[in-house]
Amino acid sequence: MLRLDLLSKPAALTHLTDKQILLGVTGGIAAYKAAELTRLLRNAGASVRVAMTRAATAFVSPLTFQALSGNPVHTDLLDMEEESAMGHISLARWADLVLIAPATADFIAKLRIGLGDELLSTVCLATRAPIAVAPAMNQAMWDNPATQENVRCLSERGVRILGPTEGDQACGEVGPGRLLEPQQIVEELKSFFGGGILAGVSVLISAGPTREPIDPVRYISNRSSGKMGYAIAEAAARAGAKVSLVTGPTALKTPPVNEVTWVESSEEMYRCVMSKVPFADIYIGAAAVADYAPETIADRKIKKNQSEMVLRLRKTQDILSAVSASPKRPFTVGFAAETDNLEDYAREKLATKALDMVAANWVGRDKGGFENDDNALFVCWNGGDTYLPLASKKTIAEQLIRLIAERYHAQNSAKDSR
Repeated sequence: MLRLDLLSKPAALTHLTDKQILLGVTGGIAAYKAAELTRLLRNAGASVRVAMTRAATAFVSPLTFQALSGNPVHTDLLDMEEESAMGHISLARWADLVLIAPATADFIAKLRIGLGDELLSTVCLATRAPIAVAPAMNQAMWDNPATQENVRCLSERGVRILGPTEGDQACGEVGPGRLLEPQQIVEELKSFFGGGILAGVSVLISAGPTREPIDPVRYISNRSSGKMGYAIAEAAARAGAKVSLVTGPTALKTPPVNEVTWVESSEEMYRCVMSKVPFADIYIGAAAVADYAPETIADRKIKKNQSEMVLRLRKTQDILSAVSASPKRPFTVGFAAETDNLEDYAREKLATKALDMVAANWVGRDKGGFENDDNALFVCWNGGDTYLPLASKKTIAEQLIRLIAERYHAQNSAKDSR
């Protein structure tokens, strides 16, 4: 008998070829996109099994996923057709990756507290495979402090958060909470298995504050914690990049990247960054480098024997401008921390320093930015801009790296076509 497979694996190998992905579908209107996601995963070479919550079956029939995945769909925790009714254990052991898409606010809360009240949540408790979660919900539910705390907790445990993005929602509202498009999710997953949107790309990142010494005891610095830069470094590594991090003094755990270099002053950071620029495809200047440093540094501690002290400051070297003007110029991304006129200053920085992209965030009292776990960015480039709404810095970093990768590849494609 002639057999026609409507879904066949591609001729070319991908980083998802022969990977075993358990797709968990929860009960939200975005469940219909999981059908397309299943198809794309199969086309990328993955073997897909689907587990659905009862609520999810009200949106999409299990038969749809069975046809698209080529495997039976799992919905019951105690399935008598499974050997010894231990289907959740066999699924947990089978998976190379557990992907929850869409993930509702309810399921995210279950995952955070370790509740195993149905098949999918129990599989997540039982698996040793990495877990990825693609949230999808109303923008008010996403912004709710409880949801944000749950997402932050899962992220800290190593659960990868994919999105959400911002846009029109089924309820008629517009805002963050929209499920990433299926193709974007597939691209994100490739980094789990050695691929990713920045596979083979060398990324140089500067992060943290600098300290400009006054004497052996005192220095001038700023409020930067380094959290945003470190999150970007991790996100770039997860996207498959070879990451070199140049960091000022922080109290953070060293991120899992290829190379970390510690510096203290703006001069040290300048020298270190410029020595690595010729080997970088992308430079992301997330460090809060001091604009001014003491003109002279005392050899001994300055004694408090006068009613006042005058410090003469000199302007420090502009690392971003130097990178942008270097002979072997990488794709250059600058950061701007502003207390007012955020968009205007970001666009001005983009033009005056001849950058490829600028990511700007508010700082100051009640405006977030420095020392906070959350952030929001206005991102602009020549011919476009977008907002990344308030979320954990890890989530913002993932979204920013995705934007940078898109612009970097688009720019390279344009050069190749000339």
